[in-house]
This record gives sequence, C-alpha cells and structure tokens, in this order.
Amino acid sequence: MGPLFPNGLISGDWNLVIAVFIGIAFGFLLEASGFSSSRNLAGVFYGYNFVVLRVFFTAVIVAMVGLLYFNYFGWLDLSKIFILPTFLPSMIVGGVVMGLGFIIGGFCPGTSFTAIVIGKLDALVFAVGLFIGIFLFAEVFPFIEHFYYSGNLGNVTLTDVTGISASWWAFGFTVIALAAFWASWLIEKKVRKRIKEYKF
Repeated sequence: MGPLFPNGLISGDWNLVIAVFIGIAFGFLLEASGFSSSRNLAGVFYGYNFVVLRVFFTAVIVAMVGLLYFNYFGWLDLSKIFILPTFLPSMIVGGVVMGLGFIIGGFCPGTSFTAIVIGKLDALVFAVGLFIGIFLFAEVFPFIEHFYYSGNLGNVTLTDVTGISASWWAFGFTVIALAAFWASWLIEKKVRKRIKEYKF
C-alpha cells in the first residue's frame, strides 16, 4: 500500500529515480498542454484563453478523487501523505507575488523551464529573473524570518478547518470546476469575438 517510500517498499535511491521520471512526464504534459507559450498562460488573465484553468482544475479533480478512491480501496494510506504546513500571512503575500509575476512574465517557474527546453528566449529571461529573485530572497530572509513563519496553522486540511468530509469537498470542487469550465467557455467566446472584430 502506498506511499511507496514511507512504507519501505522502495529505497531512497529508487525514490529519486522515480521522481526523475515523474518530472520528465510532468514537463512533457506541460508542453503537450501548451504551457510553454506565455500567450496561452497569460491568456487566462485577459479572457481569451483559459487552458491553464481547465488543465489545472482537471488535474486537481482527478488527483483528489483518485486519492480518495485509492484510500477507500486500501491502496493508499492518506495519513502518510505529506501536507505542507500552512503559514497564512506569508502564503497570502507569496500568492500575490506569484500572481503578479505570472501576469508580468507570462510564466510560472515550472512552465518557464519547459519553454526554455524548446528554445523560448522570453522564458530564459524569466528564469534568470527567477534566480535573481531567489538570491535576493535569501539575502533578506533574516530580516523577514519572523513574518515568514507567522500564522502557523500546522499541517491542516480543509476538512480539519471546516469539519466537512473530504468526499464532500471533492464533490464541491467538481461542481465548481464544471461551472468554471462553462463560464470560461462563454467568456473566451465573447473576448475572442471582440478581438476578431477589433482586428478587422
């Protein structure tokens, strides 16, 4: 029963090998989904391309429902899945910074490297800025460490916070995803029509 490494079913070396292949597969799927194009990625903020929303919503729903079913059939022990600790204030600020970087640069860290592999110069510039940002963050971290670790809620989930079961959250997110797909299709259709009219 998974996870494989915590249960001692594979060694640490094999854990790294599997991680490499998962990383390669992830990069391939990003490219196949059109995520190496900054126009596709930034399009969600301008209303003409919602591929980012559709792909990631689909990935979240498939992973969420899949994990619940795996746990139900005894193929996976959810109690051994790592949950990132929640530091609410710094995560909110980080989300805002990430969002602004996404809008301005047209990439996120993962998609920028996917684009670099196929020769996109704008992605290379973005990645250089990424490493500069990492360096600057490391330099100022001693001054913001207290804020960074403030608001520690621990390894909590939505179920822990609300008391609503994981299955109901999965159902709710599925409904939200379907509604988002429909709404984004309508918005995309209208915006693309206006763009076409503007060009002519």
